Amino acid sequence: MTDRAVAVVRAGALTTVQDLGRVGYAHLGVPRSGALDPAAVRLVNRLVGNPETAAVLETTVNGCALRPRRTVTVAVGGAPCPVRVDGRPAAWGTAVRVPAGSVLEVGAAVRGVRTYVGFSGGIDVAPVLGSRSADLLSGLGPAPLTEETVLPLGAAPRTDLRGAVDAPPWPGPPDELVLRVRLGPRDDWFTAEALRAFATRAYRVSPASNRIGLRLEGPSLDRALPGELASEGMVLGAVQVPPDGRPVVFLADHPTTGGYPVVGVVREADLGAAAQAVPGTRVRFTPVR
Repeated sequence: MTDRAVAVVRAGALTTVQDLGRVGYAHLGVPRSGALDPAAVRLVNRLVGNPETAAVLETTVNGCALRPRRTVTVAVGGAPCPVRVDGRPAAWGTAVRVPAGSVLEVGAAVRGVRTYVGFSGGIDVAPVLGSRSADLLSGLGPAPLTEETVLPLGAAPRTDLRGAVDAPPWPGPPDELVLRVRLGPRDDWFTAEALRAFATRAYRVSPASNRIGLRLEGPSLDRALPGELASEGMVLGAVQVPPDGRPVVFLADHPTTGGYPVVGVVREADLGAAAQAVPGTRVRFTPVR
């Protein structure tokens, strides 16, 4: 076992390769994609000495298990979870040396939804339009992991930066998610009462949420205008309201166009916490200018 690669032993519910996304192709119908919690990606990459743009693994809910073919430095961050190497407890949120042939077990998230696994050298799959991210909506990038997947790793960094970060500054997902939102461009499609409910009443995260959008359960937003809206461009964080009146907050794999009115746009800085909100989490929108 001398090649720099990692084999998947257990793929988990949904584990994908992600980096910070592919920017600048929305006009071609290609969304940004990338990690839903970019701060966690930047941290695990710093912990193993990588550039912040290196590709990592994003796991969902129940983690994964991996076997490196060469000794490699690994960091697990994002949603806290148990970490084991050949059955022995290992540290979460710091650099860990995993010997060749050993099994790294990334357990189920204790709090939050998505855990990130960074490897020294990064995951070296072929980039597509400048990114190694898997886009579940368009199918660009590598497919979600299966038990047959073997992922190549890049060359280890020449400078060993392990220990440069003393503690991971990750507060964990809040018990109540407060999303700052700028109203518009289609808030005039909704009644005044609907806008008051949007800004004052609580929603809950739906189990139907995914990398495309955070679906919400709660007050239905009634329209002031009937009819259909011509398809128009969508941005990251757009809060689209489908015919059932319940908002959907668009995340990294969102479509680039859509025909339902957008009542507002959530600040990008708040979307990392949204990506870690488990089903049932209370959500409130706070309008800002």
